[in-house]
Amino acid sequence: QVQLVESGGGLVQPGGSLRLSCAASGRIFRINNMGWHRQAPGKERELVATITSGGSTDYADSAKGRFTISRDNAKNTVYLQMNSLKPEDTAVYCCNADLVSLGGFSDYWGQGTQVTVSS
Repeated sequence: QVQLVESGGGLVQPGGSLRLSCAASGRIFRINNMGWHRQAPGKERELVATITSGGSTDYADSAKGRFTISRDNAKNTVYLQMNSLKPEDTAVYCCNADLVSLGGFSDYWGQGTQVTVSS
């Protein structure tokens, strides 16, 4: 069974930084694209950043210049470094991974980690 588990969320003051991690575990043969998404209260989920297996990245306009997505393929882990955080970044952040496992190809999601930016 494949699982994605996020960590690193918490409470931070405006202007601060956080680093989120998302580790995939289970009988995984290959991970293709990985991504971070967020959902604020009363809002739809939005894509924050994606990264391919080769390291190519893409960002939402709201994340460009402040957030950096990276991955460690040996650890099946994707990271999101968030700098210059703003109150509007407050949301539950979830990761996803398009991967091939014992069960075939599928898209898996983590449960999410809360990020709160407040003074």
